[in-house]
Amino acid sequence: MKKIISTEKAPKAIGPYSQAVKAGNMLFISGQIPLDPVTMEIAGKTAPEQAEAVFKNLAAILSEAGYGFEHVVKTTVYLKDMGDFAAVNEVYARHFSGDFPARAAFAVAALPRNALVEIEAIAVI
Repeated sequence: MKKIISTEKAPKAIGPYSQAVKAGNMLFISGQIPLDPVTMEIAGKTAPEQAEAVFKNLAAILSEAGYGFEHVVKTTVYLKDMGDFAAVNEVYARHFSGDFPARAAFAVAALPRNALVEIEAIAVI
């Protein structure tokens, strides 16, 4: 059985998908770009600034579902420019403590709304 997770503290979906879906003890969070949930505009000009906004959105969704970053077991990071990898990695590392989740990171040709960073996550309680 699945449960749709939605919060006003994260941006509304900009397509036919849910912010997150809880299935059993697992939470699948859709890729988050750095949209401000109020204005629905991109927050931040640089990749690190946008990564901070992405993590704010991820935190809001995790919290709504009763999870935290300590429950994240896998992430996928999408970057418009692999040259931003190190700077985004610094932001990423600040949001996890102790055991880091498994991760994949890719450079992609483009992201929605011309974002520089998108991150999706899977969490388990």
